[in-house]
Amino acid sequence: MKKLFSYVLIASLIISISITNDITVSAEQSTSELDKEIKELEKEKEELNNKDSDLTNEKEETQNKIEENKKEQKNVEQEINTIDNDLTNTRNDIKAKENEIEKTNQEIDELTDRIAELKEGIKELEERIERRDKLLKDRLRSIQQNGGEMNYIEVIFGAQSFGDFISRTISINKIMDSDKEIMEQQKKDKEKLEADKKEVEEKKVTVTAKKENLESQKIELVALKDQLADQLAEKETLMAQLEEEHKELEEYKVSIEDEKAILAAQASAIEKAKELAQQEKTKLEQLAKEKEEKEKQSKANESSASNESTSNTASAPSEQSSGSGTIGWPAPASTISSPFGQRWGKLHRGLDFAVSVGTPIKTAAPGVVIQTNTEFDGSMNGYGNVVLIAHSIDGVTYTTMYAHLSSISVSAGSTVSAGQVIGASGNTGNSTGPHLHFELHKGGWNGDSNAVNPRAYLP
Repeated sequence: MKKLFSYVLIASLIISISITNDITVSAEQSTSELDKEIKELEKEKEELNNKDSDLTNEKEETQNKIEENKKEQKNVEQEINTIDNDLTNTRNDIKAKENEIEKTNQEIDELTDRIAELKEGIKELEERIERRDKLLKDRLRSIQQNGGEMNYIEVIFGAQSFGDFISRTISINKIMDSDKEIMEQQKKDKEKLEADKKEVEEKKVTVTAKKENLESQKIELVALKDQLADQLAEKETLMAQLEEEHKELEEYKVSIEDEKAILAAQASAIEKAKELAQQEKTKLEQLAKEKEEKEKQSKANESSASNESTSNTASAPSEQSSGSGTIGWPAPASTISSPFGQRWGKLHRGLDFAVSVGTPIKTAAPGVVIQTNTEFDGSMNGYGNVVLIAHSIDGVTYTTMYAHLSSISVSAGSTVSAGQVIGASGNTGNSTGPHLHFELHKGGWNGDSNAVNPRAYLP
């Protein structure tokens, strides 16, 4: 926008003109200037309308994207539900695998105990078999030395009486039964010994296999836990992307709404400036008519009035269009805490002044207040309590912003002078601590594109 707030010049021109008989302004020249200003204002308003139309289209596109995002949200939510089911299954698999590992460890412990028990039994069997072998060898040796089974007959028939015969027969039967029992027990023990040794070897093989299986189970458990971590990470990534996209779209939509609100305020201010300019043009035309009548009445007065008009005409525009070319400090210079420029990947569009709550905030230059917003009015609420002021500096339109204020002492449409207190610093809106956020825009305020570094314009 070339000269969005040229109505500032008009307001100043209105103040500088006297409608008394001692008028010192060239009516013809001022009327021409006002016609030019009115045309420029109409052009600016047309540009604002075009910009507003563009913003409306952008808002509709953004709303469509938000609707698409909501649809994507449903799809992502379904994906997240699927992931949640997978997470539940994976957790169940992990629990089952941990139980399986615990069972395998118990089986290995039981097998190890059984092997130890068998080894102890084998040792006892071997000792018992060894003792029995010795006994049997002694018995065989005795039988061989005494003539074998014929010796039993001699013992029986050597009885002195029938009772002695019966007694000897019973004793021999007991001895024979005992020998038979020893032989049978020896056979059973040897068979058991072989069976136990075989079982020990089998148990050893089983333990080895289960230990190998246990290692595989542990590897599977690690893989399941890694799978669980991947699923959780995927879920978090999807949710973060969804939330970030939704947040960016909502913020963009809000920024468009804020800019539309500002454009509406600027259009209203331009319309007001046009009305004032038209009123002033009418006054100047009336003054020109009165001046012409005075010229007819007195040639001397005409000459004097003409000189005064020329003098004032030269000074008035100079007063409005010239100056230092800089702006004043809105807060103490020593309190700058964050400069203009890139910060955390985004443009920080102004300067931050670390001042305590309640510090008086002053205008950087003369101008007209185009908009004020409170923290909860729904427009520009990220800036909290905020004031936007339009200025004309060396014929160029600038807009200054004063954000996060605790209070505002001016209203939209009011004219302010340089250094005038417009409010007090605070911590409203999206603020991490008490400070003033100050922006300077060349032209109207429209976000990033018009923002310039205020430090280059400050003393």
